[in-house]
Amino acid sequence: MAPTKKRNVSSAKTTEQSIKIAKLDLSSKVDDILESRKHANDVFDILEVLQSEKEKSVISAVDACSRLFCSLLERKELFMGKLPAEDEALSGGYSAEEKYRIFMRHRYSSCVEMLLEHLSHELHGVKESALCCLMKFAAAEGQHPLEDLDWTEHYSFPRHLIQAVVDRLLSKTTDNSLLISRFQEFLEMEDIRYYVMSSIRESVGRVMDKNKGAVMLVYQSNVFTIMSNISVPSQESELTNFMVKQEAKHEDWKAAKLLEHKRAFERMWLGFLKYKLPSSMYKKVLVILHDSILPHMSKPTLMIDFLTAAYEVGGAISLLALNGLFVLIHQHNLDYPDFYKKLYNLLEPSVFHVKYRARFFHLANIFLSSSHLPVYLVAAFAKRLARLALTAPPTALLIVLPFLYNLIRRHPSCRVLIHRPSAGDEPLEDSYLMDEEDPAQCRALESSLWEIKTLQKHYHPDVAKAAMLINTPLSEREDDIDAVLEITTYEMMERDLKQTQIKSIPLEFETATQLLRGGGDVLGQHFCLD
Repeated sequence: MAPTKKRNVSSAKTTEQSIKIAKLDLSSKVDDILESRKHANDVFDILEVLQSEKEKSVISAVDACSRLFCSLLERKELFMGKLPAEDEALSGGYSAEEKYRIFMRHRYSSCVEMLLEHLSHELHGVKESALCCLMKFAAAEGQHPLEDLDWTEHYSFPRHLIQAVVDRLLSKTTDNSLLISRFQEFLEMEDIRYYVMSSIRESVGRVMDKNKGAVMLVYQSNVFTIMSNISVPSQESELTNFMVKQEAKHEDWKAAKLLEHKRAFERMWLGFLKYKLPSSMYKKVLVILHDSILPHMSKPTLMIDFLTAAYEVGGAISLLALNGLFVLIHQHNLDYPDFYKKLYNLLEPSVFHVKYRARFFHLANIFLSSSHLPVYLVAAFAKRLARLALTAPPTALLIVLPFLYNLIRRHPSCRVLIHRPSAGDEPLEDSYLMDEEDPAQCRALESSLWEIKTLQKHYHPDVAKAAMLINTPLSEREDDIDAVLEITTYEMMERDLKQTQIKSIPLEFETATQLLRGGGDVLGQHFCLD
């Protein structure tokens, strides 16, 4: 067995040495090409290694390509303008200098195509290396453009290369979330972010229209991952970090204007959200909508259609849509008809079990805080919550009971639900209609909150104690429900287990030494063993 181990060690050393030799060989080839044009054909050897199946060889070739072509771009030794075909360059009336630049420009284009292919490589190391190299090329092309661009709008930014990179990141078959997280650092640059947003919008429109708007889970997931990593600065003075430094008329460049960033951000999200989304992605979008999307849009009211459609879906999606609607209603004067009717119908047993429960009750508390709401509406919400409380878990009841007390404090006319006199001790039928969807027709004001009285017999002492407060006059100061919104069953159990014993129980115990001889010999006086 020992000789085998030696052979393994020697083979490993041989592999490492061969990699080092290959790396040195590539580096020397780059040096030779840059020193003398007679070594120009050595670029084929570098591109051949770039197509290798070994990860370390490919990464070494990527580094070599990066150093070679960035140097050629800086020295302006690549052909500028519309690139002619190689055959045309050989037969046409081009000088030797121009033929060399055309030749190297074609090799550069081949290298870019190979690197773009590597963005779909099965090994993450290769993908990451290719991405970083392409972004170096983009920076070099920005400083030393290869084509005459529209100087009135885009200046010397390589937007076609950025578009190609974005198209590869937005794969239809592979989840690129890990590679996109590496790309996130480039989105910190203002010009890259601006053109990436435009590229995403073009890609989404092209791909989704080709697929006739059908759900594409992997593709849309990649799009959402990259879009959710984009945030626009709040002030124009913060637009300072540019990959490409424009020497002239920088202020007129669209990528240097905050309003243009907001417009691109807005068009990107609206273009994405107009297509059908998977249910799980609806939730992801709505979770970040109110604080990561709406504040960065130039016209947040354009999201009204999406939010109202989501609000009509029902279930957890409607709960999450509340946040965005809250922003539009309070900050942008959105008039939503039947808003409270829809909110009333969201109160179902499942609302106590979804993970967005805290957010829902926080927003519901804000929406029902106005003292100008009609009494029948507040009474309907209070009665529906009280009825649902009969089957709610203790963690939810510790939210619902203070919530109900606050509603009664804000609207004294609802106290009739607590003190409703009845004729004698005969049981009365509850007139409240639980299945009625319209709060105006549910007859809540004709009923009472007898459910709270029932909860005074709850098995959990904290719930029973909270329900007992209804027996005493409620204080004018409202309860702070934010303190209990996030409470969990685990926290309640831990709190109960850690409670110290307040009362010490007196015990008298005398150890028995013989059978029927313990406790003052009481048993021995009345019983005997015969």
